Amino acid sequence: MLTKEETAFIDYWERNRLRRKKVVKQFLLGVPIGLLFAVPIVINLFSHWDKHADIEANSPDFDPRVLLVALLLIIGFTSIFWQRHKWDQYEQRYRELLARRDRAAGMAEAPHPVVHPAGEGPEGGSVWSSALPAADPESGLPKDLERESSRSRAAGPDESPAE
Repeated sequence: MLTKEETAFIDYWERNRLRRKKVVKQFLLGVPIGLLFAVPIVINLFSHWDKHADIEANSPDFDPRVLLVALLLIIGFTSIFWQRHKWDQYEQRYRELLARRDRAAGMAEAPHPVVHPAGEGPEGGSVWSSALPAADPESGLPKDLERESSRSRAAGPDESPAE
């Protein structure tokens, strides 16, 4: 069963997932993250606290256009990368919630099918059975597998289980 918040997230993501996947939208939403990287670089450059950086900035070889292009590339890359990462996280959460919702709905509606080893049902007909084999409550394994695993544990790692 899903909570109200999870159901609200599924509804929100169904409406907005394609819109949030567009590169322009990702860029516009991610610009503040990109600015978090670019603004400290600019502050560091113009604060004049590092004499070597100040010497480089005042040299004739320094081209401010290169710095501007580099800052724009940093902003663009980090903003798009950050939003794609968030989109992937939301998409993964959305798929997990859908699977959980479908699994909960499926468990309430139909019994689990069991494939019999020979490809035939218990009466020689269908390969699907509506009943699951009885399971041990402690291990969760079917009783026949539980017996086999306990025999192999009792036999030890070097010995084969006694039949």
